[in-house]
Amino acid sequence: MGLIIPVVIGYIYIERFNLWYTFEAFNMDLMGGILGRIVQVGIFPNLALLFVFYTMELWKLAKGVLIAALPYLIASIILMA
Repeated sequence: MGLIIPVVIGYIYIERFNLWYTFEAFNMDLMGGILGRIVQVGIFPNLALLFVFYTMELWKLAKGVLIAALPYLIASIILMA
C-alpha cells in the first residue's frame, strides 16, 4: 500500500492539472524539477498514514510505511538535482 499510494496520487495530480500536455510541449528532460515536486506531493499521503500509525502505536505498520516512502524521497532528491 505504501508503494502504490504515491504513484496513484502523482497520477491524479498530473491528470487534474493536465500536465501531460506540458510534458509533451516542453520535453520531459527539462521537466525534472516538476517531476521531483510531483513525487514529493505523492509522498504526503504516506506521511499522513505514518502519523496515524505512529499515534495509534502501531510501530511495525509505521515502520513499513516509512520504508516504503524512502525510495520516493530518494527519487525526488535525484530529480530535483
